[in-house]
Amino acid sequence: MVKLTKAELQIMEALWSGGASSIREIQQRFPAKGRPAYSTVQTVVYRLEGKKAVRRTKRIGNADIFEAILTRSAAHRRLIEDFLTLFDGRTEPVMAHFIESGKLTLEEIQEAERTLRKLSQREPRS
Repeated sequence: MVKLTKAELQIMEALWSGGASSIREIQQRFPAKGRPAYSTVQTVVYRLEGKKAVRRTKRIGNADIFEAILTRSAAHRRLIEDFLTLFDGRTEPVMAHFIESGKLTLEEIQEAERTLRKLSQREPRS
């Protein structure tokens, strides 16, 4: 699975939220204050293309149009798995923190329980 830097994630977020875009359109999605230079966005997009996270879909005039290949959920899964390695793969400290800090609601816990029940009812794969 592709590992993304913070800058790459920001570019991917622009593509996930805005759909297929030119480099200029991606750059314009950033807030004016702190907006990266066109050449920076271009470099990051080309790096993402090399990682097979984005692809060129067409050319309009002299602008290439790029779209995300990597899904938001796949990128999030990778980030979460990388984060959990800091805890030797254990989820208990993370869950405890979320509960104690109020970032995990009772409804979210109940939804997680429903998901666990569904997963436990599935037939094991051969």
